[in-house]
Amino acid sequence: MRKNPLTVKKGERYPLGAICYKNGANFCIFSRHASKVELILYEGPESLNPIEVIELDPQENRDFFFWNVFVEGVRPGMAYSWRADGPDDTKVSGFRFNPRRQLLDPWARVIFDGFWHREEAKKNVLAQPIRAIIPECLDDYDWEGVEMVDYPPQEAIIYEMHVRGFTRHPSSMVVSPGTFRAIQDKIPYLKSLGITHVEFLPIMAFDEQDVPAGVRRLGLKNYWGYSPHSFFSIHPRYLINPLRPDCINEFRDLIKALHREGIGVILDVVFNHTAEGGEDGPIINFKGLSNREFYHLDPEDRRKYRDFTGCGNTVNCNHPQVVFFIIECLEYWVRYFKIDGFRFDLASVLARGEDGNPMHHAPVIWSLEFSRAISKAHLIAEAWDAGGLYQVGGFPGYRWQEWNGMYRDTVRRFIRGDKGLVGEMATRISGSSDLYAPSGRAPFNSINFVTCHDGFTLMDLVSYERKHNEANGEENRDGIDENFSCNYGTEGESRDKRILSIRHRQAKNFMATLLVSVGVPMILSGDEVLRTQKGNNNAWCQDNEISWFDWRLVKKNHDMFRFTKKMIAFRKRHKSLMRKHFLTGKRLPGHEFPDIMWHGKKLFQPEWNNPDCRFLGFTMSGSGANEEDFHVLINMDDREHVEVELPPISWGRWHLAVDTFNRPPDDIMDPTDQKEVGSTYVVRPRSVVIFERR
Repeated sequence: MRKNPLTVKKGERYPLGAICYKNGANFCIFSRHASKVELILYEGPESLNPIEVIELDPQENRDFFFWNVFVEGVRPGMAYSWRADGPDDTKVSGFRFNPRRQLLDPWARVIFDGFWHREEAKKNVLAQPIRAIIPECLDDYDWEGVEMVDYPPQEAIIYEMHVRGFTRHPSSMVVSPGTFRAIQDKIPYLKSLGITHVEFLPIMAFDEQDVPAGVRRLGLKNYWGYSPHSFFSIHPRYLINPLRPDCINEFRDLIKALHREGIGVILDVVFNHTAEGGEDGPIINFKGLSNREFYHLDPEDRRKYRDFTGCGNTVNCNHPQVVFFIIECLEYWVRYFKIDGFRFDLASVLARGEDGNPMHHAPVIWSLEFSRAISKAHLIAEAWDAGGLYQVGGFPGYRWQEWNGMYRDTVRRFIRGDKGLVGEMATRISGSSDLYAPSGRAPFNSINFVTCHDGFTLMDLVSYERKHNEANGEENRDGIDENFSCNYGTEGESRDKRILSIRHRQAKNFMATLLVSVGVPMILSGDEVLRTQKGNNNAWCQDNEISWFDWRLVKKNHDMFRFTKKMIAFRKRHKSLMRKHFLTGKRLPGHEFPDIMWHGKKLFQPEWNNPDCRFLGFTMSGSGANEEDFHVLINMDDREHVEVELPPISWGRWHLAVDTFNRPPDDIMDPTDQKEVGSTYVVRPRSVVIFERR
């Protein structure tokens, strides 16, 4: 303890957390049922012993449910934690107060987990906690006039990536690999690809030690980050100097650099569960302060947690206190980091009421819908949870976009060569009107994707028919079994040129289909260079070459990178793919064609009812005077060559833009290199062909 104690005064209840001023800092937490609260101060995050323990006076330092204190003499860089006492009849009341356990501030802006040991914390109430670091003034950052990007939602092209994995591989050749700083060196690559937004897997501080015992024995850790404990804080392993009180500026530097190049930033956020796990999980913060409010508890035995997430606990998102917490958190990221959007993991948990049942007017969802502070940000829902609630097409709210799992499955099956899917395929690539039109929503409510972090990469989708997750330490039980994939002759890696040719062509077929679909496309990082995970479809614990982006592939598979880049450019040329309204099939004034026409092997004769058909064509009319019409043919028969007529036109000629059967560079061509074609064209097996009219 210091010889001269710090000066303690009455604090303020807003803002929560620790906020530093010139003469000290204000500390505030929320705990409705605590009877006693102590603030523990440390000289620095790595100090073993506290310099001061301040007991808050319930009369002087409590406003409603907010415990607050102002301490003169503290400065940025010092560390702190809390202790809270209160009822402990857990089975009946659901409280888990313990006056000896140190707790992490739920509103911590910077955290230190260097002493954290998850298994020890479960057993020993006196184990060293995760601590909060008092940050620099949050407003002391120069954005140099750079603002959030301003793309209409329908024009977004999203690139999903892992912060660490993107640059951790030795081939990345960057400064400080695996950090926000390293990504800055790769911005020219992202810019050249043509994407409009990066979507980062979780960057909020999470517990890397939250893994099953079998995984832990292999020395693996929680790599993806879907185990958060500090929603206002950045994960320290993504920072170069995580102990600095201004370390958050490393992330702001990256965001500013991306925004300067016109690339938006979307955060994958996890408000459905926390790292505290179930009954046998550690007490980190929420359990020790507001267990009954923050989590869904078993009403028969409140020692137990209801689990709609498959992760041990479920956040009680529609309790008023939790609604307040979530809104405050997201507004913080927009205000201080200029974040352009959020993707909500297992978002259907947000639709569950305090009794666990679905609510159509869930307060937290509609509060986000109407929040002025985040009105310009994308809100993207993974519209299902592990408790069986599936809401694709029916997630509450109008501006919410959804990961369209039905699009993924249909496109995977059709491109694989499954029969009888022509009608379903047409619905998915034209914006999934069956899902979104009845509720008055738009095509851009659908986030279209073929692959994402969770599942096979694109290369593995065309190389494996079974998951191969043995390296995860769970005897290949983890990960989904139904992947709608195909290996085209042999499981896994192959040197057979015929098999490799088919695989590469199928990868291009997937990419081309994704980028000519109405809705918002999302590309998994590395798919543009055919990154493989060796058949692992659940690499959540693999912080190694299984998951890392191998930058040598940019050269090795340059043809795929070139194809993806030019398909993105094709999409940007055609605003008709970035629609605010659904296609009607009607002719617009000044256009020769309806907005869309469907075809089979014969013009204007789509084979909706043919159970054996694997061929689909469509013509889309340009949406403006300067946009060209285009014509798409998708033949997923594995043998049949199909000679088709092209739509007759009164002016101009059809020019071949894409034929995935052709060898590069003739697989995709810029407008200046395209050649005129006649009135018919032969579409070869397993290929996508696209024409532009000029």
